[in-house]
Amino acid sequence: MRGLVLLKSLLAALACVAALGARADEIEVREARLAATEEGVALDADFAFDFNPRLAETVANGVPLYFVVEFELTRRRWWWFDETSAAKRMQLRLSYHPLSRQYRLSTGLLQQQFASLDEALHVLKHVRNWLVVERDVQLADASHEAAVRMRLDITLLPKPFQVSALTSRELSLESQWKRFAFQPQPPAEPREPKEGATQ
Repeated sequence: MRGLVLLKSLLAALACVAALGARADEIEVREARLAATEEGVALDADFAFDFNPRLAETVANGVPLYFVVEFELTRRRWWWFDETSAAKRMQLRLSYHPLSRQYRLSTGLLQQQFASLDEALHVLKHVRNWLVVERDVQLADASHEAAVRMRLDITLLPKPFQVSALTSRELSLESQWKRFAFQPQPPAEPREPKEGATQ
């Protein structure tokens, strides 16, 4: 009986160790802000994380890493479910090309090349002028809650790496949602031309 209790305790301890080992390393969302532009509403966000040696080796060996930045804008409604005003997702692909000995960071059709990993990571960690709300989207004149996060998409890793990511935190990176208030500004009223003004 005592042996069975000890066995259960040992299994529980091993499960806790495995859970801690599988927990992803943290990405910190240091700052996030929204600003109105001519195209709509754009997001600037700063992230911070440690790029451990296992990840650096993975990229250097020709395995691309896919980072995802997700954004949501919701309006609280006490009488009903919250309204999702906008939702965006941006994928950033980090890769290394041994022939040119350069790192490449790409999203969609846009790509940049860097001489070092540190230079590529510096750009990756600082999202600038990302259009998250199109100009033709009508936002209610009320307080909204914006939220942003970043994560390493392990589902796009080769299968052996996906298995490793389930048991090792070295191949996992993600942040919590950073939430902050946003008040949409009403569009500026067009000014009427003064009398006598030239066309």
